[in-house]
Amino acid sequence: MIPLKDTIPSRTVPVVNYMLIIINAVIFLFEVSLPARELQALIQTFGVIPHKFIYLGQIDAPFLIRIYPLFTSMFLHGGWFHIVGNMWFLWIFGDNVEDRMGHVRYFFFYIISGVGAALAHIFLTPQSTAPTIGASGAIAGVMGAYFILYPQARVITMIIIFFFIDIIEVPAFLFLGVWFILQFFQGTFSLMAGPSAGGVAWWAHFGGFLIGASLVFLFKRPKHKVANTYADQYFPW
Repeated sequence: MIPLKDTIPSRTVPVVNYMLIIINAVIFLFEVSLPARELQALIQTFGVIPHKFIYLGQIDAPFLIRIYPLFTSMFLHGGWFHIVGNMWFLWIFGDNVEDRMGHVRYFFFYIISGVGAALAHIFLTPQSTAPTIGASGAIAGVMGAYFILYPQARVITMIIIFFFIDIIEVPAFLFLGVWFILQFFQGTFSLMAGPSAGGVAWWAHFGGFLIGASLVFLFKRPKHKVANTYADQYFPW
């Protein structure tokens, strides 16, 4: 399933969402400008490596050296498909979440979701030596918030089955719920299969979604402060 757009118009300009997309794009363009060896060194330094994170904690390494990859990793990407896919999901779901939270709250919500997703990946795969990069954990948090805030919204979705292509409207709770369940099963499979399962941080997606769905109650503005003619239809809380 490929989401094309949702059916909720934004009342405010999602300046933070735009800023996050631009920052990720600029950093990715910097990445692709680097020689392969320098790019690999960049990812090893600023990506999250679970085994390294745990090891540095055991030898009492400086706090900053241990912690900063939790923040920097969410602004790095591993290829064009990786960044385009992540930014597309952020574009679709982030504007409405920012609408409900406000700009400043949304920014901190996004960062906290990304850090929480990285920690979930670390503690569920502590022996992994592969660097983890990408905004998908933070974006999963945004999707978790959207799941809570806008369950009655519709996601216009492209369905591709072999040569069959169709475009349908899917309820947001169904689209995001199926996505969330898939992350759980893929994460479980990755634990069972070990290194042969590939390098996707499924548990970062799973953890980020749960964190976002939980934190939304702290970060969302009260309904009466959201001046939106669509509030009664889309804000059940």
